[in-house]
Amino acid sequence: KPLQAPKGAPNVLIVILDDVGFGHAGTFGGAVATPTLDRLAKGGLRYNQFHTTALCSPTRGALLTGRNHHSVATGVVIEMGTGYPGYTGVVPNTTAGLPELLRQNGYATSAFGKWHNTPDNEIAPSGPFDRWPTGKTWGFEYFYGFMNGETHQYYPVLYRNTTPVAQPKTPEEGYHVTEDLVDDAIGWINQVNATNPTKPWFIYFSTGATHGPHHTPKAYREKYKGAFDAGWDKYREETFARQKRLGVIPASAKLTPRPKEIPAWDDQPENAKRVYRRLMENYSGFLEHTDVEIGRLIAGIEKAGEMDNTLIFYIVGDNGASGEGGLEGTVNEVASVNGIQLGLAGLEAKFDEIGGPETYPHVPAAWAWAADTPFQWTKQVASHFGGTRNPLVVHWPKGIAAKGELRSQFHHVIDVAPTVLAAAHVKEAKVVNGVKQRPIEGVSMAYSFDNGSAKSRRTTQYFEMLGNRGIYKDGWMAATRHGRLPWQTSGGGTGTFDNDPWELYHVEKDFSQADDLAAKYPDKVKALQAAFLVEAKKYNVLPLDDRLAERFDASLRPNPLAGLKKFSYGPGVTGISESAVLNTHNVPFTITADVEVGDAGGEGVLAAIGGISSGWSLYVKDGKPTFYYNFFEVDHARIQSSETLPKGKSSIRVEFTPLEPGPGKPADVKVFVNGKETGSGRVGKTVPFRYGVEPFDIGRDTVSPVSKDYKVPYVFQGRIEQVTIEVR
Repeated sequence: KPLQAPKGAPNVLIVILDDVGFGHAGTFGGAVATPTLDRLAKGGLRYNQFHTTALCSPTRGALLTGRNHHSVATGVVIEMGTGYPGYTGVVPNTTAGLPELLRQNGYATSAFGKWHNTPDNEIAPSGPFDRWPTGKTWGFEYFYGFMNGETHQYYPVLYRNTTPVAQPKTPEEGYHVTEDLVDDAIGWINQVNATNPTKPWFIYFSTGATHGPHHTPKAYREKYKGAFDAGWDKYREETFARQKRLGVIPASAKLTPRPKEIPAWDDQPENAKRVYRRLMENYSGFLEHTDVEIGRLIAGIEKAGEMDNTLIFYIVGDNGASGEGGLEGTVNEVASVNGIQLGLAGLEAKFDEIGGPETYPHVPAAWAWAADTPFQWTKQVASHFGGTRNPLVVHWPKGIAAKGELRSQFHHVIDVAPTVLAAAHVKEAKVVNGVKQRPIEGVSMAYSFDNGSAKSRRTTQYFEMLGNRGIYKDGWMAATRHGRLPWQTSGGGTGTFDNDPWELYHVEKDFSQADDLAAKYPDKVKALQAAFLVEAKKYNVLPLDDRLAERFDASLRPNPLAGLKKFSYGPGVTGISESAVLNTHNVPFTITADVEVGDAGGEGVLAAIGGISSGWSLYVKDGKPTFYYNFFEVDHARIQSSETLPKGKSSIRVEFTPLEPGPGKPADVKVFVNGKETGSGRVGKTVPFRYGVEPFDIGRDTVSPVSKDYKVPYVFQGRIEQVTIEVR
C-alpha cells in the first residue's frame, strides 16, 4: 500500500516576502495596493504581533524547522558563517525540515524562489547537496529558484533541483523572475494532480521581492508616480493614521519618533528628493507586482478546485524593511554591499532607468524606516519591532470558521511549523532518517484560529542579530541596539557588549515600543537581562559576535581550494559560486586560456565572473582577445588585443596587476597572444570584495553579460583545452 497522508490533511502554501516592513502593504495600513493579501485577509485572519528574526537566512531556517535560528546554526546569513555552533550556516541533521516531515507522511513537497539556506561554498556543481532544498536536511522533492540571498530579477541565477538552468526568455521578451516562479508553481500543482489527485502538497513560495535589487515592471513603477512626494516623515504620519482606521494597531499605540541618525525629509535638497521619491515609487511598485503575481498562484489553486482545503500562510516579510541601501539609496546595491556609495550624481545619471534591467536599485534607509511604521528601526535590528514584526495572514476555509478578524497573540516564525503539523495531523518526529531530533521549539498557533481572545501561548522569546538583542517575557520586553547602524557595511563592531544600554517596554500595553521604562524599573531590566542569557545559552546564541565585513570573508569557511594559488578549469565548467573559486579581488592574478580556433572562428567568452552589475570577462570579439572589467556599471575598462587569433592552437594570457596594495585600487592589464604582448590598459576602479551573486563560467557567460560587447551566453566557438587562473 503506498504511503498516504492523514485523512483530510490540507494542502499547505507558505508565501514569504522579503524585506517588507509592517507599514508598507495596504492590508496593514501602507500606501501600496496588495489586492491578494486583502482578499485572503477578508476570508481569513490577520496577525499583528507576529515576529521574525530580523534577517533573511535566520528567519527562513527558523520557519522551515520550527526551531530558533541559532538552534539550526543560522544565527546570521549563511555567507557570514563561522565556527561557533549557532553560526556555522550548516544546518544539522538533528533539526530536519518541515517538508521532510511532511514528505515522510505522504505529502508532495516543493520550493520556489529564494532559498538562502545552503552554505555558499556548497553552491557548486559538485555539491555536496545534503543542504540544498532537495537534500534530506530539508526534504523538498522539487525546487525551482535561486540559491543566494538575492538575484537580478530580469537575469536570475536559476536552478531546477540542483542543476543550473537558463531563464526561458529575455527581459526584452517580458521576462521577470516572479512571474516565472508563479508559472512553474502552477505547473507543479497540475503535475501532482495529474498523477496523484488525492495527494496533498506543500509549497514554500519565497519571492525575491522586495529584497534588493528592486526590479519592477514599468507599468507598476509608473503607477506610484507622485505617491510619495510628501516624503518619509509625512508617510509615517499618514500610514499611522491608516493603521488606526483599519484597526491593525491598537487605538492606544504611539508613533515612534525618527531617530537622529535618519535625516528629515524637509532638510533634503530638491534634486535629492526627486531621486528618493523615484526609488520609493519603484520599490512600492515592486511590492504590488509581487502581490498580484501571488494572486495568479492563488487563482491556479482555485482552478484546480483545491482552495477550500488549502492552508495558506502569507508572511509579509522575513524581517523589517531594509535600510541596506544607505542613506542615499543606490542604483547598484552590489556596490553598496562592497561599501561603495555612488553618490547623488550616480543616482541622477540612472534616474530614467531605475527599476529596469540596467540598474540594481535599493531605497534610502529613511524610506525603509517609514515602511516599518509605527516601529523603531529596520531590518537587522532584532532589538526593536521595526526589524522583527511582520504582518501575517492565515487563510484556510475548511479549517478556520472566523473570517476577516484580527489576532493579536504574540507569536514568532518558529510557531508556523508546529501549526502546520497540527493541521496536517502529523506528529513531531523524534527520529528522522535514523537521526535523533532536537525538539521543535515553536508552539502551534492553531488555538487562536477560532478564538480571538485566547491568551497567547508564547510567553517567552529571545531576539538576537549582529549583537542587537531583546527578550520578550510575559508582556514585557527588554532590548538593546548594539553598535553598527543597519546601513553601515563596515565598522561599528566593538566586540564588547557589557556597556550596551538596555531599554524596557511593557509591550502588552505599548504596541510600538514607544515608552522606555528602564529608568523606572531597573530591577525588571536586570531580571530580563538574566532571562536573555538563559535563553541564549539554551539556544546556542553565545558567543555574541558583532563583526560584519570580517565574517563575509569566504576563506573563513571550508573550501577545497583553500591555500591554492593556481587552478585550471576544463571546458564545460559553469555555475560556480564566487566563494568556490580563487579570489581575484585586490591581488595580482593571471588568466591563461589555451584554445584552438577552427573554421567556425573563435568568437565567445573564455572565462567570466559576475554580470551586468559588476565583474570581469575574458572573451574573443571580432577575432581579438578582449578583457573587460565592469565596476558597478559606473566605470568600464576594455583592453583588447591589437592582433587577431590565428587558426589552430593559441595561448591567451591576461596579467592583472593592482598599482598598490589595498582594496579597490586601480590596476594595469596586459594581454598576450602566444607569448607576445598585444594589448594593455588600465582599470581605474576595482571591485574590493564581491562581484555579486552571478557565477563563474568557462566558455560562456551564463546569466547577465559582464560586457556590453555581447549578449549572453556568447558561447566560445572554438575549443577550450583549459583556462588557468593564478594568483601571483
